[in-house]
Amino acid sequence: MIIGAGYVGLVSSACFAELGHNVVCVDTDSEKIKGLNQGIMPFFEPGIKDLVSANLLAARLQFSLSIKDNINNVDVIFICVGTPPKKTGQADLSQVFQAAEEIGRSIKQYAVIVTKSTVPVGAAKKIRKIISANYHSEYDVASCPEFLREGTAIKDFMCPDRIVIGTESLRAREWLVKLHEKIECPKILTEIATAEMIKYASNAFLATKISFINEVANVCELVGADVERVAEGMGYDKRIGRAFLNAGIGYGGSCFPKDVRALHHIAEENGCLFQLLKAVIEVNSQQKWLFYKKIKTVLGNLEEKSIGVWGLSFKPETDDIRESIAIELIEKLIEDGAKVKVYDPVAMANAQKVLGDRVGYCFSAAYAAEAADALLIMTEWDEFRNFDFNILRGRMRQQVVIDGRNLYDKAVLSSLGFNYLSVGRQ
Repeated sequence: MIIGAGYVGLVSSACFAELGHNVVCVDTDSEKIKGLNQGIMPFFEPGIKDLVSANLLAARLQFSLSIKDNINNVDVIFICVGTPPKKTGQADLSQVFQAAEEIGRSIKQYAVIVTKSTVPVGAAKKIRKIISANYHSEYDVASCPEFLREGTAIKDFMCPDRIVIGTESLRAREWLVKLHEKIECPKILTEIATAEMIKYASNAFLATKISFINEVANVCELVGADVERVAEGMGYDKRIGRAFLNAGIGYGGSCFPKDVRALHHIAEENGCLFQLLKAVIEVNSQQKWLFYKKIKTVLGNLEEKSIGVWGLSFKPETDDIRESIAIELIEKLIEDGAKVKVYDPVAMANAQKVLGDRVGYCFSAAYAAEAADALLIMTEWDEFRNFDFNILRGRMRQQVVIDGRNLYDKAVLSSLGFNYLSVGRQ
């Protein structure tokens, strides 16, 4: 059983079913469950619709609103509900604890209860306490953190870098190893607290790499260096690696911002300042405003300026706009009097829920740039990376392209008559 039909829960449900397991995915959202049973996905993720449909047809996957009605004969229960951030940065575990309470009231036989949601160290102990208040027979708890990236989630599940299994129970460990036996990768077997920390530490380190290269990019702009060549030179060092050394407007999304703040909060709660992580958060916060300063420097007063924006999702291959830097900067552009037109291959419906009728929604990338004083590149979709800028020659009011993702060659765009600005490059 998987509790939660959100991003992690739905992908995990479909993939476990594809591996041959019988899976029931439970969620409290009746409209979502109704849609899933009809093959309607609640979010965009490449390949998920086909995978869900195939396993529904094979009767290995089903969706339900009830834990109690489906818990009989269940061996493993994954908790995959949301853990959004509180204002303090602390993870809100109310949905996790609600799921644990429902499990405790419904369970009738031994099962392994596993957190796949990202939870702070100590969450498993609280889950055990909640379940034990209602259920007095045998069960075990464990932690199997997820490492799914939006846009490549199915591949990440089926061909992961590693699987982390944290539990103090030999029986639970054996069950979870068997559950994942068809997935070939290193299996890290550890205690629960370490498993819980691995997830936070992994995301915090990747966020640190992003903030580091963005700081390097800012220095590069001042001294005349090229951050992309710097990153290339750094990346050949096996101790460093090239991944996540892409300068730009910073990280967003549902994981990095939340998990970095949560780990910082955990550290502070336990008397550790974790100054490096505090700096990572601050650098990421300021990076988008340095980009915004570029826009103001080129265009001056933004009142009545027409600005096209390419990209609304926080990264490509997803419609997720949670903590999207594009959305935040668009809000500021509107506040400063600009007229904004936007385009994104899949995220415009979600963006409209936030931006309403304050921007123009365009049916193509070219139309979003039509008669614009500047074009902003906010998400690195391949559609934008491969765009033929000959199409836009003479169609913009000012031939200004400000690239927050460093997608283009300055020499090429300059030869076409565009004033091209990027991040950390001359």
